[in-house]
Amino acid sequence: MTITGAPGATPPVPATETIRAALSERDAGYIRRSLPFTWPLIATWFRPEIRDLDRISATGPVLLVGNHSGGNVAPDTLVFTLAFYRRFGVERPFFQLAHHLVIQAPWLSFLRKYGTIEATQAGAQAALAIGSAVLVYPGGDWEAHRPSWHSNRIEFAGREGFVRLALATGVPIVPVVSIGGQETALFLTRGQRLARALGTDRRFRLKVLPISVALPWGLDVGDLFGHLPLPAKITIQVLEPIDLREQFGPAPEVDAIYESVTGRMQRTLDELAAERRLPVIG
Repeated sequence: MTITGAPGATPPVPATETIRAALSERDAGYIRRSLPFTWPLIATWFRPEIRDLDRISATGPVLLVGNHSGGNVAPDTLVFTLAFYRRFGVERPFFQLAHHLVIQAPWLSFLRKYGTIEATQAGAQAALAIGSAVLVYPGGDWEAHRPSWHSNRIEFAGREGFVRLALATGVPIVPVVSIGGQETALFLTRGQRLARALGTDRRFRLKVLPISVALPWGLDVGDLFGHLPLPAKITIQVLEPIDLREQFGPAPEVDAIYESVTGRMQRTLDELAAERRLPVIG
């Protein structure tokens, strides 16, 4: 399994046995059996509205770049993943990139059956090489645990790996902008100082140890076991695909692409926020 890139792309990266094994855990049969039960539950709780999902190609590799909200529960991921499979079918290869602790958690093993793999460049390239749609959240836990008063901000913290991934593989970027996830709890602080003091950034690659007010815990430190999210309405807007070399030239600058993509996403998030009348209710 190798990567076939566009002109100017980096050399192909062979997939290791570990990556092949991770990709093989996606279980179309399991998704097909569980989707009739999981979608009604999620749809009833979060009342999702997904716009322009047809902007994503029905076949072939594509890099979906999303903003991330809602702490470790991440309702935007749940809603989008289920909606994707309902729209494109369970046979369409689709993978979601996640922190390695999510992959290792035994109680989250069902996510691997839905296509969740560890967020690495090699794993993402291998998934794209077999024609998959790959969903990445560059902001990761930094963005998902941002304070509630930052709800309407795109906060990727300068992480440009998604740009380099798209350039290396020659695949289009499709931005996916969501709102509502940061209303599922009251997020007080990322807790980056606490993470440094306790060494979680060194031991577990956790640069945040967030503090929030969430059900059923009350004061929730770390969100390690998740929380019961408030039933906030989730709205997701899919933007037009971006062919990087077509729009930015044969030798595009990573910084310029990053600023352009995040700028488009921020403008869309501003528009979604302007539509919203009440927190949680939508």
